[in-house]
Amino acid sequence: MKKFLSFMILSLLVLALAACGGGNEANDEGATGGEEEGNKKLVVGASVIPHAEVLEAAVPLLKEKGIDLEIQEFTDYILPNVALDSKEIDANYFQTPGYLALQMEENEDFDFVSVGEIHQEPIGIYSKEYDSLEDLPEGAKIIMSDSLSDHGRILPIFEKEGLIKLKEGVGENARVEDIVENPKNLDFSTLIEARLLASSFESGEGDAVVINGNYALEGGIKIEEDGIAFEGSDVVPPNLIVVRSEDKDREEIQALVEVLKSDEIRQFIEETYSGAVLLAE
Repeated sequence: MKKFLSFMILSLLVLALAACGGGNEANDEGATGGEEEGNKKLVVGASVIPHAEVLEAAVPLLKEKGIDLEIQEFTDYILPNVALDSKEIDANYFQTPGYLALQMEENEDFDFVSVGEIHQEPIGIYSKEYDSLEDLPEGAKIIMSDSLSDHGRILPIFEKEGLIKLKEGVGENARVEDIVENPKNLDFSTLIEARLLASSFESGEGDAVVINGNYALEGGIKIEEDGIAFEGSDVVPPNLIVVRSEDKDREEIQALVEVLKSDEIRQFIEETYSGAVLLAE
């Protein structure tokens, strides 16, 4: 009887071990098979508006190409590059060439490259009190982004309207200290995070607030009604798809850029943003 019980227990143990071994093998095969047979996953970090909205429009188009697009939204300009560097995301979509160059200069570990120019967002100057830059009073307080790469876009708007004169040759690298003539003594000393500019404007702070296009859209700013000056379309830098250099030739990345430049996405941008977002040529 004891021998029979021992045999039964041993048999049950063998069957249990065999079942466990078979289960592990099936799970491993299932995981591998899923990656080969199912869609590939692509994670892209983006500003909320318009970038994430544009990416949402691209989701079904990428799915047709066997790619599942996951969008991670960011509300600042620092974390998307940190996430890209740490491989939390595969690409990001929010920055211009000037900002990318500045970020790579300040962060030696960043090894990024642009793989596509998608759209443009003109920076605008907004005022609740004045109808034009010319109407700004002596010593007017101008609130603008604390991102230095934006200053090279903002200050030329004031120069073009004749309110200031910049040091010759500074171009897109212009900084406040490059102002050599300022007849109205405009005050450019108030710098805040770009994401806070729209709320600053709505709170009535400053005589004029300079707001990045995406944050104007996100903040519900009445662009045509409250805007008193904008970048010319001929000088607006493009917003880029940026990846780690090692990934620039990945099939999924190339498919993403192809879709974002497709007629379907171009039509979406034109119909959704009515000129507040321009197509990069």
